Amino acid sequence: MPALPDRSDIVYVLNSGDATISILDAGTRSELRRFPALREPHHLSLTPDGKELVIADSGGNEFFFLDPATAEVKRRVRISNPYHLCYSPDGKYLVVASLRRDQVDIYDARDLSLLQRLRVGDKPSHICFDPGATTAFVTLQGVRSVLAISLETRQPVWQAEVGREPAGVYWNRGKIICGVMGEAHFVVLNPETRQVERQIPIGRGAHTIFPSPDGRVLYGASRVDSRIVAIDPESLEVTRVYEVPGGPDCIAFDSDGRLWATLRWVQRVGILDVHSGALDTIRVGRSPHGIFVQPRRGE
Repeated sequence: MPALPDRSDIVYVLNSGDATISILDAGTRSELRRFPALREPHHLSLTPDGKELVIADSGGNEFFFLDPATAEVKRRVRISNPYHLCYSPDGKYLVVASLRRDQVDIYDARDLSLLQRLRVGDKPSHICFDPGATTAFVTLQGVRSVLAISLETRQPVWQAEVGREPAGVYWNRGKIICGVMGEAHFVVLNPETRQVERQIPIGRGAHTIFPSPDGRVLYGASRVDSRIVAIDPESLEVTRVYEVPGGPDCIAFDSDGRLWATLRWVQRVGILDVHSGALDTIRVGRSPHGIFVQPRRGE
């Protein structure tokens, strides 16, 4: 297997529709290689120590652990239907949402021993945490809700309705922002009162939220209206709208500050210059979903 370049960012793209993983050279904007997963990879996460990239193959019931600098598969672990995964901020827990099996699993991040399996409402989707790592928040697409789970007791503590088909969820300044995929907005949920305080108009298929590397901007994706919006994290006002054809979904950022987004409907990844608004694309596999950028090693 040829070595990956030192002086370019490396971009990993999970092609859910054809069960492959694309590796892109961000410098040349080309696909270096594509290798098979099992059945349906959707999401991925870097381990807390930054040494391994975990790719969750939900249909294949496995995690692939890769060296993010070389793309070498270091090990594989059997995991029950891992759709979305997220490490707690303190690095102690790995929480996995199983969209098909209506379960949320809490693992010890050190050895992947299963600490708790919770049977929850229909279609647990995306996960986030409070900064103190006391609570995990999981969207339940089928029952219009966000579920809060105590990481101390490993039990649900409350559930709040937020709208039709909630998807991405993000903690921001003491509030929870949630993409309501069946509608055209994000909602802002107060975890203390468990009430929706406001809506942020995004566009149809309001999906999920990603912070810029410096935390000064939040970027949200509208899959149906095919746009990415910039949101001020303080005021929660939309400050800019980018038209991004093809159904933008997951987002990552390269070392030069460009935004990379998977375009679910057109087998492409979009590269957006957030300053000029210029958009370029790279062809990848079918239904690209999760994306991760490994920063370049050279100077």
